[in-house]
Amino acid sequence: MPHYLFRASYSVQGIQGVMKEGAASRVKAVEALAASVGGKILCAYWAFGDDDFVTIAELPDNAAAMAIAGTVGASGAARVTTTVLLTAAEADQAIGRSVSYRPPGA
Repeated sequence: MPHYLFRASYSVQGIQGVMKEGAASRVKAVEALAASVGGKILCAYWAFGDDDFVTIAELPDNAAAMAIAGTVGASGAARVTTTVLLTAAEADQAIGRSVSYRPPGA
C-alpha cells in the first residue's frame, strides 16, 4: 500500500482540544481515522515549529488520503498538508520514464 506523510498545524480551537484531551487521545483518533478508510498509522509524532503533529500512514490509495485530509481540514481544528511518499524503487522507476516537457516561454 502507498505511504503518506501528513503534517498538521492546529488552530487555536484544535490545540485547546489537545490540551483538554491529551496528546495520546489524538493519536488514537488518527489511528481510528486511518482504519476507517482501510489503512493504518505507521508512526505519529508531536512537534513544535511549523507543524504540531506529524504522521506516516499506509493507505489504500490517494482517495483515502484525500478523505483523511479533507475530514480533518473541514473540522477547522487543523490545517493538513499531505505528501505522497515513494520508495527508492518507485523513484527510480519515475526517473527512468521518458517524458517530454517544454518549459514556459521556451
